[in-house]
Amino acid sequence: MKKIFIALFIVPLLSFSVHKYYISLTEITFKEENKSIQIIMNVFMDDIETAINTDYKVDLQLTTKKELKNVDEYFFKYLKEHLNIKINNNDYSYNFIGKEYDGNIVYFYLEIENISVVKSIEIKNTVLVNYFPDQQNPVKAIVNKKRKSLFLTKKNDKGLLKF
Repeated sequence: MKKIFIALFIVPLLSFSVHKYYISLTEITFKEENKSIQIIMNVFMDDIETAINTDYKVDLQLTTKKELKNVDEYFFKYLKEHLNIKINNNDYSYNFIGKEYDGNIVYFYLEIENISVVKSIEIKNTVLVNYFPDQQNPVKAIVNKKRKSLFLTKKNDKGLLKF
């Protein structure tokens, strides 16, 4: 009887595997009127939580009553280590404006100030690739109404957009 149960119920369940996508999206917009680069990155909450918890030996417990009070510091620290941006061949650091949770996604809002002209954007994005080898990190940019994009992965984590 056990063999019949296993054959009829357990084996079919094991043959279906949940496929998970590992992806973040970074959107970069040059706001000429503000002389700033605005960056929005979204990532899956459980993936970023795994990476930060492991890297910094913490337990973020995102979206719970036990969420760490200084969670933004951990987010910003992680992003600074894994997201680098050059504008016109010059390194720039960005400000962490904040974050927002939406379902199982975290949106990070970043900004680079005092940019009057954008001729090129070079981006290196290694977000989550150490934990998820199939991680994909596409980048979309809008500068002076021109749209450009990059598709970054663990093997190809850096790209240049010219405007």
